[in-house]
Amino acid sequence: MSMTVRSIYRYPVKGLSAEALPRVALSAGECVPHDRRFAIAHAATSFNPEKPEWLQKTHFFMLMRDEKLAQLRTRFDETTGSFTIERSGQPALSARITEADGRKSLERFFAEFLADRPGGLPKLVEAPGHAFADAKRKPNATTDKYVSLINLASVRDLERVVQAPVDPIRFRANVYFEGAPAWSELDWTGAELRMGEARLRVVSPITRCLATTVNPTTAIRDIEIPRILQKEFAHNCMGIYAEVAEGGEVAANDRLERSC
Repeated sequence: MSMTVRSIYRYPVKGLSAEALPRVALSAGECVPHDRRFAIAHAATSFNPEKPEWLQKTHFFMLMRDEKLAQLRTRFDETTGSFTIERSGQPALSARITEADGRKSLERFFAEFLADRPGGLPKLVEAPGHAFADAKRKPNATTDKYVSLINLASVRDLERVVQAPVDPIRFRANVYFEGAPAWSELDWTGAELRMGEARLRVVSPITRCLATTVNPTTAIRDIEIPRILQKEFAHNCMGIYAEVAEGGEVAANDRLERSC
């Protein structure tokens, strides 16, 4: 079975748009650099950046409940700290998300943009070395930071069932790959993957929530993916989480190899 990495993404702010990467340097025990580095927290969310702890996604504004976030196109420049937002194809804001004044500007933007949503005034939060991931640490894992992978054959099989295009970005994964039979990846827990120069170990399939019902282009809830997965495939999973066991560079079109 010959498998290939087709695309790589990161999501610097939890719930906001994907950023395509031509290549990425992975480190052992870490997620994709800058992935879910920031989050937009509800006013009542208690988060201590000096002692960061995993919090459920309900503490944050996110696509599962706040589908209008998909109206925004965002970009983060880790070199300068600049974060840009486009809305309806037009520039909406540019600010340094890594600096206090920039975060205040962004908070004001989201306070207006999310004014019709429950949760109170939004707060931009960050903590060194912390990632605002959905998944809590798995019992069989050595870290709580994962790389998520999607088998594009599984997405195509879902398209066959729904009889409509399904944008793989709905699943907000880091790596999309080709070459494996549809759904075979759900049986890979415990297996090792060699991806480019990196070595990963699969820790679990990924269960899916209502965030996947949101079309990432239109920001409309148009396909009931969790319900369809359960009804048609007898599970509610798409993709897998893997932890990085050995770091190295991974690029689009690199080979992906699985060993038991």
